[in-house]
Amino acid sequence: MRASRVLLGAFVLATVLDLVCLAVGFRAGHLVAKPLLMPLLAAFAARAGGPRILVAALLCGWGGDVLLLSDADPAFMAGMASFAAGHICYLVLFRRQGPPRARAGLLAVGYAVALGTLVVLLWPDLPAGLRVPVAGYSTLLTAMAYAAATRLGPVAGLGGALFMLSDTLIATGVADWPQPSAPDFWIMLTYAAAQFLLVRGALDARPAPAAAYREVRSTTP
Repeated sequence: MRASRVLLGAFVLATVLDLVCLAVGFRAGHLVAKPLLMPLLAAFAARAGGPRILVAALLCGWGGDVLLLSDADPAFMAGMASFAAGHICYLVLFRRQGPPRARAGLLAVGYAVALGTLVVLLWPDLPAGLRVPVAGYSTLLTAMAYAAATRLGPVAGLGGALFMLSDTLIATGVADWPQPSAPDFWIMLTYAAAQFLLVRGALDARPAPAAAYREVRSTTP
């Protein structure tokens, strides 16, 4: 328990450091702090008893974080692919939590409308080579956010929604849309919060040891 708290504290400290560096325009600090976030959160998740696929999702996020530190187009595509792999890990994890909860249909309509609206509006302003990849990635991200909300509950659901917001800010930046002041600050704030909430929701959704034991016993011949 103490080690978990130390790792979580280190993640929070690294996040605050990264946000401060972004707020004051200290890029060198951002280059140091950003790559620390997901390994620390992954270590916390592992120490707290999270499944390996949760750790894998976070490490895919780490790969995307590192790749997106470069402004080169190949690095952007590779970073998007790494995040996509993380969303697939999340989807596999969330499906293990059981069937969707109540009002899943209503949420599905809402997320579908949000996805369709975003893709239609962004499409003309995106570079031609990014239109299909961004649309595909956005579909996978939306599916992850929907699964988080319907299978894990409001904590993970908020994490999924914040992940969508963070990546929407990135996409609108690529499309050269007007951006808020210090956009990288808001991107990292929503992203770090999203990943933490997804981890928290996944850890909270684990069956209690006694319940897990009864489930194993009930399936044993």
